[in-house]
Amino acid sequence: MPNQLARETSPYLLQHADNPVDWQAWGPSALARALDEDKPILLSIGYSTCHWCHVMARESFEDAEVAALLNPHFVCIKVDREERPDLDQIYQTALQMLSRRGGGWPLTMFLAPDGTPFFGGTYFPKQARYNLPSFMQVLHGVEHAWNTQRADIVAQNAALRAALADSEARSAGVGDLDATPINAAVADILRGFDPVHGGFSRAPKFPRPAELEFLFWSNDAEARGKALLTLEKMARGGLMDQLGGGFFRYSTDERWCIPHFEKMLYDNGPLLGLYADAWARTGNPLLARAAEGIVGWLWHEMTSPEGLYFAALDADSEHEEGKFYVWSTAEIEALLSAEEFAAARVCWGLDKAPNFEDRAWHLELLLTPAEAATRDGLPEAELAARLASARGKLFAARASRVRPGRDDKLLTSWNGLMIKGLLRAGRRFGRADWVSQAQGAMDALFQAVWRRQRLAASCQQGRARHNGYLDDYAFVLDALLESLQAEWRDADLIRARQLADALLLHFEDAEAGGLFFTSHDHEQLILRAKPGYDNATPSGNGIAAQALLRLGRLLDDARYLEAAERTLRAFHAALLEQPAAYPSLLRTLAGILTPPAVIVLRGPEPEVSEWKRAADKAVDDLALLFKPTSTGREIPTNLRYIEQTRVNATVCDSVRCLPEIVQLPDLLTIFSNQAVQ
Repeated sequence: MPNQLARETSPYLLQHADNPVDWQAWGPSALARALDEDKPILLSIGYSTCHWCHVMARESFEDAEVAALLNPHFVCIKVDREERPDLDQIYQTALQMLSRRGGGWPLTMFLAPDGTPFFGGTYFPKQARYNLPSFMQVLHGVEHAWNTQRADIVAQNAALRAALADSEARSAGVGDLDATPINAAVADILRGFDPVHGGFSRAPKFPRPAELEFLFWSNDAEARGKALLTLEKMARGGLMDQLGGGFFRYSTDERWCIPHFEKMLYDNGPLLGLYADAWARTGNPLLARAAEGIVGWLWHEMTSPEGLYFAALDADSEHEEGKFYVWSTAEIEALLSAEEFAAARVCWGLDKAPNFEDRAWHLELLLTPAEAATRDGLPEAELAARLASARGKLFAARASRVRPGRDDKLLTSWNGLMIKGLLRAGRRFGRADWVSQAQGAMDALFQAVWRRQRLAASCQQGRARHNGYLDDYAFVLDALLESLQAEWRDADLIRARQLADALLLHFEDAEAGGLFFTSHDHEQLILRAKPGYDNATPSGNGIAAQALLRLGRLLDDARYLEAAERTLRAFHAALLEQPAAYPSLLRTLAGILTPPAVIVLRGPEPEVSEWKRAADKAVDDLALLFKPTSTGREIPTNLRYIEQTRVNATVCDSVRCLPEIVQLPDLLTIFSNQAVQ
């Protein structure tokens, strides 16, 4: 018989609906049951595309012996970390405090009925291995401790709650804001740089787009160069799907060669915008191909019928990680002509030893056609055409394989990240079709999750669910500002004001500044976090502060400008202590030290659109560039459409507006003297 998860909409929870474990979703009834029956809670947090979550499910949660121990002695709660990032943040932090080790997924925590954890880990095998105890041993040990060492658990829980509260303490900071933490963060990040393969850590290597964006837009030429090298190496390696486009979650090796094969929307949205920025500055076709590949992947595999974007693709197919993506040399050779295989062998390095478990190939671009042509004296155009043909044939053949699972949740925050990335790329590449699709997704998002002036966190099967979190408001507000610049729409300005007002009303810490992750009327949990550091996704506080700063500049509204500065000051002590952990907040600091310009273009068509395309390719990330189309009274005077007989640009910084600019080269010269020198 299905357990209570059969009532849920989350793909991850539904994967466990037929387990013999008596799972419940997180909620008042499950917590009340634990209290009434005086049982500890087994809290298992994961997500549908998590490889080790699948392994633990097959070994333990589908096992009748495990269920026979769990069901009588524990209240078992399953949580989708993508639907409930508030819970995941709390219990990942608690695990680090309890075990002095990093967390991860599956997260396996044992809680008192009041929600306070007293023991935990990540993956536990059914049989002891990997230097880990068996899950059965863990369950017996926890049950014994709960029944015989309750006083010790109560004392530990009190200490843990105090430590959690202390971890969220923030100093508002005093004194002037300056570039000290920006410079310190650049130096700190660069110390970990891999000069051969790029990236800023040893294996495993994650894309870390917030760090890359921070370095790319810094005034440090060395930092920008190392960010560009990293982007190029990632695009050459197996971290990028060389056939279907899009980036996998992380690389298991230092060369970006063999990834963990999940594809996450939250990685690919920021990377799309960043690759577009990098291409606009360099003209490197490899960077353009990476951006175009993300868009192709988005359209082919990740777009919902209503025009929104699904959450993720699994790493596994047929219970094997990467099986969908890897090839034997014989498979490749059988599908290609002799000429195509020769080009593939040169560019993909197929004449070397297989790179995936010594038995198969996961494709990486060792030589571009231009490089192969230079090295071997071959015609570049012919090589490029043959490689493109080979890529198309393999992509078509791969489509007949059993596909990895897809998590079809529509997450508000992750859609905000992707919509912004697609809009930024549309502006940089001059792709009106990309802009149109992204704005259609924005409209669909508001249709799905905007209710009574509030955002929901997700939508599944047509049902908007869960109170919106800080990230939902911050990332969507940020995307709205990008949308206004891509193609002006009055509705997006109205939405931006509504979101900014809701953000401050429901999330701001009125006493200390900054924004809580959960709203003031959210369910009361053991901790109310106010995170500022960047993680796999950018910091909600960092992106909110950036967006409020820019919206305040756009509307000349002190409320938003002051809120952005209050947020920055709330984390000022942390920025000084550990600056490299806060790249998104540091971009806000850069914007406060040098306020972003507001540039308005007016004039007759088609000339004004030609100016817009050129400026979109050159303008920096914080500046605001508009071509107004509205005369509505609700639009600020400086942003209304005014008929002009010739094209001109007005550029205003924090305290002045420059003389009217009537020559495009003069405008582009201003951009070249801004953030990127």
